[in-house]
Formats: sequence, C-alpha cells, structure tokens
Amino acid sequence: MEHTNQQTWFVTGASKGLGLSLVKQLLAAGHSVAATSRDGSKLASEINDNPNFLALETNLASRESIFESINKAISTFGKIDVLVNNAGYGIGGSLEEVSEREINDAFDINLHATINTIAAVLPSMRQNRSGHIINISSIAGFNPGIGWPTYAAVKAAVFGLTEGLSQDVAEFGIKATVVAPGAFRTEFLTGSSLVLSETKLPEYTAIRESHKKMEAMDGKQQGDPEKAVSAIIELGKMENPPVHLFLGSDAYRRATLKIEQLTKELEDYKTLTLSTDF
Repeated sequence: MEHTNQQTWFVTGASKGLGLSLVKQLLAAGHSVAATSRDGSKLASEINDNPNFLALETNLASRESIFESINKAISTFGKIDVLVNNAGYGIGGSLEEVSEREINDAFDINLHATINTIAAVLPSMRQNRSGHIINISSIAGFNPGIGWPTYAAVKAAVFGLTEGLSQDVAEFGIKATVVAPGAFRTEFLTGSSLVLSETKLPEYTAIRESHKKMEAMDGKQQGDPEKAVSAIIELGKMENPPVHLFLGSDAYRRATLKIEQLTKELEDYKTLTLSTDF
C-alpha cells in the first residue's frame, strides 16, 4: 500500500472525543474520511462543508446498518485504506451488579460492532490486497483495574480478536493493530461515555472508592487526545505496523506491570504447567 498518497479512512464513534479529533486532523491533512455517529446531522455540523468528508448515521447495534455504511463509503470514495473501530464506552460495576441488558449493550457496541465493521470492510480490502484495521481497545483490556470486569472482558476480547485477525489477513497484505490507550483528557469520564451499573450493592466498598477516584480524574487525565490522534494517524501510515500499540505513560506502566506479573507466574508454576504432558 502506497503511504505517500492521501488515504481514505473510515472511523466509527466520531461525534466526540478521540473520534472527532481524529476526523478533524485527517481532513486537515487532506485525507478522505467516512465517519459514523448515531446522529449524522450532528456529526455533519461539526465539520464545515468538505467534499472529502462523509457523515454516516449508523446504528452500530445493527449489522445491516454497518454494512450499508461501509458500502456507501466505498461507493463514495472507491476504497477504504484504514478502518478505525473507535466507538465504545465504559461499563462499571461488579458482576453481581451489572444487569444482563447492561452487559449485552456493552458487548454490542464495544465488540459486536467491531466484528461487523471488519466483516463488512474485508471483501474490499482483500480485493485491493491492502488495508489497515485499527481497533481501539483500552489498557483495561490488558491490565484491568478494580470495578470494571465487564469493560475489561469486552476490551480484552478486542485484543484477542485483533491478534487472531492479524494472522488471518496477512496473506492479503492487510494489517491489524489493537490500540490500548490509558487515560486521555476526553469526554470519556462523563455520562455520555461511561455507564455505572444501576444496581449498587453497599458491600462493594472498594469498587465505590475506585469509581469515585475515576470520576474525580475528569479533566485531569495525563494523556493529550490530540497527541493520541497524531499517533493513530502515524500508525495508519506505517508500512509494517505493530499488532499492539499502547498509548500514554500510564498505559506503558500498567502493561509493563502485567508482563512482569505474567512472567513471574509462568516461572513460579512452571513445574505444574509442564506436569500435564504425556
């Protein structure tokens, strides 16, 4: 894939936060962008008339709606070079507290939408024998914090999905990367991007403390969203991108701790691990 030329990007969850910043930086750099939002007109109003921009009102809980949007983007721009699965939100609460509906909604947007968007774009990328699929996970998908087990589960699934996908599509010249940001100063800690379980059991004092601390961080996060977006754009231009990219010094620290913990457990229980072979 020639990276010196302008590219066509498809970005989900583009109405705010990292998604909106990404769209604006890409357009400023002269790329073509198709972007999804639940409210297409609101998204269109965020961007001044730009022939390189296509706002797509998309219901990410609907496979049919996703396929329609991908097909419209391809018919408008001819191809999609980079797909960014950015749509998602946090769900907090112990596994006793989150309802089945809250769990299903979280998996629909954070995981099923990602799978469906990839399935929709792959035929075109395979035909072009090029393309880059970037799935936005979270450091919580690699090293979870207390009080977010459902969110950790769904974001860990995005890790596994991307790692498997990268091997499946390698023969077609398609790349896949999972991006794991730490805390960035976006709207993520507000009610529009973060859901706490409606049920709250008084016994879970450590979880309540954790959630309080998290909410107090709003506006004080260490990560600069504009710099995160620049890093994602750089990633999309790489000839040989990594399968994993962690963003932020906090993500780096948490990833390092997790790797150290895994290595220690592997070695500490090596005898038991190796005892099961014939």
